[in-house]
Formats: sequence, C-alpha cells, structure tokens
Amino acid sequence: MFLSRRLGDLTRMVDFMRAGRDSTVAVLAVSSSPEDHSSLEAILAHSRWRLYHSSCHFRAIALLAEHSIAVVIVDADLQPGAWRDFLATRESLPGSPLVIVASRLADDRLWSEALNLGAYDVLAKPFRAREVFHSVSLAWRHWNERCEECACAAAG
Repeated sequence: MFLSRRLGDLTRMVDFMRAGRDSTVAVLAVSSSPEDHSSLEAILAHSRWRLYHSSCHFRAIALLAEHSIAVVIVDADLQPGAWRDFLATRESLPGSPLVIVASRLADDRLWSEALNLGAYDVLAKPFRAREVFHSVSLAWRHWNERCEECACAAAG
C-alpha cells in the first residue's frame, strides 16, 4: 500500500512538473507588502518568468494548486510562522516548489534557520535585481533537474 501510494504521488508530481517545465517559469511572491510585489514585478518584467502574487498563506496554497509554480518567495514577516509552514508542507504541495525566504533582517540566524528547515535560499530586502535573478534562476534549475530525475524514476 505504501509503495503504491508513493508511486501514485511520484507519477502525479512528474505530470505536474512536466506541465510547468516547458512553459514560462512561474514564481509566487507571498507578502503582505505592496512594495515587495511592485519591486519583484519590476525586476521580473523583462524576463520570461510569470509572477503570481499572494498576500496570505491560504491564497498562496490555492495558487500553488492552480498553477505549476517552481519557486515561492515568502516574506519572513508575512504572518508568524508562515514561511515555516511553507517549508513544513512543501513536499505535499503540488510540484513541491522550492522556497526562498525574504526578509529585511536577513541575518546569519535567519539564514541558518531557514536553510536548516529546508529553504532553498534567503533574500535580503529591499530586493536587488541581480540577487533575485541569481537566486530564482538557481532554484528553478534545481527544481527542473529534480523534475527530470522524477521523470527518469517513473519511466524506469
């Protein structure tokens, strides 16, 4: 039973990732700050990336269920523990997106805690275009490689 359920989860994940892999790279920004959304919109405006916005954890989960989203940028100050909730449930979310935590106080303590809990990276705010591109590009590449590994595992 466990093996069959796990295989079903793997097949669903591969199908989900294949659907999003060949299209525009999707990024979800989860922040209650309008400045964060406008800043990320301006940074990503000239890329082939699609930016989705959410100001709360619950709407973000709904967007993840509706769209193939590879990377989630979540504000550490969104709601108490919201970024930790994303990390705790990341594997059960559609497509298992990679999580980047953003904070005005992106210090060593936050960086260590976030990475130890499974975050892909930590971004300092205010956002800098070069750092956002670098972090999101690497996260997407990692997500895409994981997708290809899942496809190979499902096929063989």
